[in-house]
Amino acid sequence: MSEAAETARLMDGVYRRQRHFYDLTRKYYLLGRDLLIEELQPPAGGTVLELGCGTGRNLIAAARRYPQVRFYGLDISRQMLETAQANITRAGLSDRVSLIEGDAADPAATDRLGILAFDRVFYSYTLSMIPIWREALAAGAARLAEDGRIHVVDFGQQERLPGWFRTLLFAWLKSFHVTPRAELETELQSLAERTGTELRVRQLYRGYAQYAELRKAVTGPCN
Repeated sequence: MSEAAETARLMDGVYRRQRHFYDLTRKYYLLGRDLLIEELQPPAGGTVLELGCGTGRNLIAAARRYPQVRFYGLDISRQMLETAQANITRAGLSDRVSLIEGDAADPAATDRLGILAFDRVFYSYTLSMIPIWREALAAGAARLAEDGRIHVVDFGQQERLPGWFRTLLFAWLKSFHVTPRAELETELQSLAERTGTELRVRQLYRGYAQYAELRKAVTGPCN
């Protein structure tokens, strides 16, 4: 079995039942998702891709926030996509939000959409769940328009929170196959250097979460 197929099997198994109450529980600890949506600011008529879209919660919120933008979501779990499609249909957004099944680490996974590049690509608490998360970041960069931006929010390392809290949280997350990436900022910096983009990172809620953007560096006029 390929790594992608194994990941799909694992995610379907983890979320087969959880998907039905996922959003009710995750809103209490997946902090910073609404900040990411507010910071997206895609251009009118633009395209936005979420890698690891889960139940479609972020896509629905973003589509409501930016009514002149087209949104796309990719997930490796067929179970999650079924729930996401039902949620999107119920929200009346099927005309502006499209879903596709695929591996976030595969740059060709969105080829069937017929879109060469996206104005925004974002990851919301996804990289901590993807085994080959570095490849997933690189794949997102490969799908990005020339003047596009990548947005990331995920678990931080809890630097300014009590040690007991970090120990309990990490143990609990591990039971869901979630691993906060201690090397995330380093990997983002490496990606910024490789792609000629500027990295901006913010620690949220005393290090509980971290938010990052990769964007083309703004240069002033030549003298």
